[in-house]
Amino acid sequence: MSYMHIGLTFNLRSSVVEEDQKDISSLEEAEFDSPATIDALFNTIEKLGHTVERIGNFFELQKKLVDGRCWDLVFNIAEGENGRNREAQIPAVLEAYHIPYTFSDPLTLAVSLDKSVAKRIIRDAGIKTPGFYTIKSYEDLQKLDTLLLLFPLFVKPNSEGTGKGVNPHSIVHNQDELTKVTQELLSTYKQPVLVEEFLPGREFTVGVWGTGEKARAISVLEIKLLENAEKDVYSFVNKELCEELVKYELVTDQEIVKDAFDIAVKAYQALECRDAGRVDIKMDRDGRLQFLEINPLAGLNPTHSDLPMACTAVGISYEELIRKIIDSACERM
Repeated sequence: MSYMHIGLTFNLRSSVVEEDQKDISSLEEAEFDSPATIDALFNTIEKLGHTVERIGNFFELQKKLVDGRCWDLVFNIAEGENGRNREAQIPAVLEAYHIPYTFSDPLTLAVSLDKSVAKRIIRDAGIKTPGFYTIKSYEDLQKLDTLLLLFPLFVKPNSEGTGKGVNPHSIVHNQDELTKVTQELLSTYKQPVLVEEFLPGREFTVGVWGTGEKARAISVLEIKLLENAEKDVYSFVNKELCEELVKYELVTDQEIVKDAFDIAVKAYQALECRDAGRVDIKMDRDGRLQFLEINPLAGLNPTHSDLPMACTAVGISYEELIRKIIDSACERM
């Protein structure tokens, strides 16, 4: 790999707190990255021998492009700021300017963020996923004369990440609870609500890297909620405060690992993800693994994000992860 001039695109959290404090109040910026994450990426890419320029968000990228700036590669982790296509905005602009970038293309990013669309593709690919339907309005909710699925059900915003909108009330046991929680989500997030069968079994996340036929699973981590965590769900609060509320345990049971690897790689390839990503999987009541959702733009904080933790668990350094992502992108250039 030759050394390159690499641009770094990202959305930065504006609320900066002390290291010993936690601020989980700003839902609008929940998916954005901390200065520590950006510093870690910048320093690691430099350590790999490249020159790095901090570009910033979509609007800052626009300004630099208008000024005639260009890069050999853009390392893109920007989540975007509005709409279900927000993660696709920067990649779409970079494609228009013929500038290569890391991670998935606009179509994959848009489809994957829309959970119901992603699940339809996964289902058509023959991968098991909980039964579901979407509610787009109060009127849709009132038209549900008969339930298509059996309680308990799991209810969450259709196009959010980082556990936004997920809490213990996301598990609903009857029609009244379903109506109440769905109305709250429609009002708060102004987007469709995904309703799916609740899977009561163990929960896992699988790191994947590579592109196409070269995609390989890295490891399987089981998500174990500690005693002081919000119960039964990998919620927004549990994710934000994972250092205190969650234990991530490397799975060594070869039957589970084999099945989880198979689901993760097939889902990753079905949605045409690139370079690296993360797939969330859960057991149903019969102990069978099912696809929950995919993150083709996974978090990259060295100690807080699931994908780097999946690497660390099997002895893969953060530097090696970033190098592998860049190498994968370069193979497509």
